[in-house]
Amino acid sequence: MAPLAAPTAPTTTSESILNGDAAFQDADLHTESALVDNLDEYEEEVPAFGFDALNLPDSLIRAVTKLGFTTPSEIQEQAIPALLAGRDITGVAQTGTGKTAAFGLPLLAAIDPALRQVQALVLTPTRELAMQVAEAIGSFAEFMPRVTVVPVYGGSSFLPQKAALKNGAQVVVGTPGRIIDHLERGTLDLTGIRYMVLDEADEMLRMGFAEDVDRILQDAPKDRQTALFSATMPSAIRNVANRHMNSPVDITVAKKAGNTVSIRQTYAVVPFREKVDALARILQVSEGDATIVFVRTKGACDEVGAELIARGVSAAAINGDVPQKERERIIERLRSGKLDVLVATDVAARGLDVDRIDLVVNFDAPGEVESYTHRIGRTGRAGRTGEALTFFTPREMSRLRLIERYTRTTLEQVTPPSQADVAAHKATKVLEQATARLAIGRLEHYRQAVATYLAQEDLTAAELAATLLALAAGDDGVVAPKQSQASFAADRPERGGEYSARRGEFGREDRFSRDGDRAATNRPDRPRKPNATPAGPRYRVAVGHAHGVRPAGIVGAITAEGGLAGRDLGRIDIFDTYSLVEIGGHISPAAFGRISAAKVSGQSLKIQLDTSPHTGGASSGPRRSGPGNERPARAGHRTAR
Repeated sequence: MAPLAAPTAPTTTSESILNGDAAFQDADLHTESALVDNLDEYEEEVPAFGFDALNLPDSLIRAVTKLGFTTPSEIQEQAIPALLAGRDITGVAQTGTGKTAAFGLPLLAAIDPALRQVQALVLTPTRELAMQVAEAIGSFAEFMPRVTVVPVYGGSSFLPQKAALKNGAQVVVGTPGRIIDHLERGTLDLTGIRYMVLDEADEMLRMGFAEDVDRILQDAPKDRQTALFSATMPSAIRNVANRHMNSPVDITVAKKAGNTVSIRQTYAVVPFREKVDALARILQVSEGDATIVFVRTKGACDEVGAELIARGVSAAAINGDVPQKERERIIERLRSGKLDVLVATDVAARGLDVDRIDLVVNFDAPGEVESYTHRIGRTGRAGRTGEALTFFTPREMSRLRLIERYTRTTLEQVTPPSQADVAAHKATKVLEQATARLAIGRLEHYRQAVATYLAQEDLTAAELAATLLALAAGDDGVVAPKQSQASFAADRPERGGEYSARRGEFGREDRFSRDGDRAATNRPDRPRKPNATPAGPRYRVAVGHAHGVRPAGIVGAITAEGGLAGRDLGRIDIFDTYSLVEIGGHISPAAFGRISAAKVSGQSLKIQLDTSPHTGGASSGPRRSGPGNERPARAGHRTAR
């Protein structure tokens, strides 16, 4: 990647913490917890056996094999046999050593799928960790279809969690506060608990959850099996083990330090609303082969991917909702060079090993510092050098200090390129191509055309050359909005654009709405107006809301199979059982066939020219139901451009 410019003035930092976790405010932290354990960080270890020698059920062996994990880490080698034997354990291990699988696989082995009640409970200190652990355990349970894993945490609606518990979820992963809420309201019954896990126990005590944890442990059956994991083992944690555990096996594992010597680590201070524009400009000047962009949520993953595709970037998105076959296809495109940018969540990127990745962009700063090393480890592999760039909003600067302390590295501050920088970069590339073209010759026809034009117009050769160069570089003369500077008060609250961990959703004025659709307005029931100028003919594809489809999936499939750019697609209206897409680019018969056979959310697109009398999707008012006249499932449809 071309080097980014250093800022002219330092950015004021803030002591405010974006997600409100007290753990980030403790100056004596020995370690920071991670959102999810990456099991692929141990390629240099040579365990004596693989997962198939751990006496795990076949369904779990199939799952870990499909996820790409072949050999257990040290904590897994020691913890899994002990837990399968019914022993309690205390594990002293840093996050990143594979703890989630160490307790998650035996936990699932202990579940009775036929019994529709809570049988296992995992306590975590933060909602982010609860979501990530629940998603990881869910991926391990892929071949256990009757097992349900539910995350339970504050900051989100109580009713869906209540419904999931009432419907017979067997595994609950949650924060102590919300677990207590469910116990007090009688919506969570612990009498059937067989297996309990305290993950990041030291963090829970440091954050003030000691009383809640103690009460939950007391309410659970005494004959349960308990696993306690902690980065350190102070006396308070040891007291918990002595009071609530039965002769636990003590396991201590030291985490191997990651190798980041070959990675240039940089950061930029970017207001929330300007992140997508900054990312697009960075990618436009990047000289690297491939890039991974990490985001925090599934919805943001889809939307950032769709935004990049619409700007002509060769991009795709993967998250926990992407089927395995589609995920494998996307990664193969990335590995082969047919795809340049991958937008991903932390869990979806597990097991990803692509040598050609030169740049990692943390679009959302990692919620836990250990995740930072997991993410940037995707670049600088196979003897290559790489670069890691992290976006921080002004209110997230305390995270920067924690990352620097944890990695013992000082990150270099850079400024994202401006639109003028992008134009200059493109102009340089055009001039390099011009030099190569000049060497080939056969330019007489063009010389004559230039001479004729100059004779007719009051222009100099230099003016004409500069104008042609500007057009070739994509500069149409329209003045771009002034780019915000990064040197403003960091403790100033940003209106709307910040992610709120307490509320668990984006602000009302955010670029992305919570469910992943583009937020057209602060009033979700207000219909959107159709585009003034359609991109081209309208086509019908056989996927809709009923199939769980998102706009990014439709855009990605059509552009990949049809050889089109994101700008060739216009409005996308998603209905219950089908979607309508405006496509302006030419589609050859062969490409038409490939698009028709392509699958999104497991459903073939079956594309065909639409001839129904639609008049503008969501904004056209009520229509009778039936083929070609189905009403949209919800207002505010995503528009691709």
